[in-house]
Amino acid sequence: MTNHDTLTDPAPAGELARGIVPGGTFLADFLYPEPAERRVGAMIGWWEKRRLPYNLIVGATGLVTMTFGAALTAVVATLQPVDMVRMAIWWAVWANVCYTLGPVAEIALQKLFGGRLLPAGPLLFRAGVTIAVGVTLLPIIPLTIGFILNFFGLV
Repeated sequence: MTNHDTLTDPAPAGELARGIVPGGTFLADFLYPEPAERRVGAMIGWWEKRRLPYNLIVGATGLVTMTFGAALTAVVATLQPVDMVRMAIWWAVWANVCYTLGPVAEIALQKLFGGRLLPAGPLLFRAGVTIAVGVTLLPIIPLTIGFILNFFGLV
């Protein structure tokens, strides 16, 4: 690799592989992967290869939310541990149902637009991970509001 600033200097022709972020980290390469071949089996395989990391990311985010909820519950008994486990199982199932819509959407877009559309898998994947993490963290807001209201005796 030649010595140049990846942010300001254009990269020499052929130096950057498609799907690789210049100076990228594992996370950058994971979120900006090379797309799958434009075959149904290849697209499904591309998505399934990323299902476990997706589940680990969403699961870790869920642990943050559950830890936060457990900490508040320790102070104000509003949630029972069994309720949190039920919610976690429910969310894990639905997160995977939604994840399965990724390859379905990509295959549908490929069938509908063919070569006129760039591969949508990497964009759909990034959007899905972002939305899943956001929705997984979302319960922290009402938990915090409920805790504050309870703390001040307003509930």
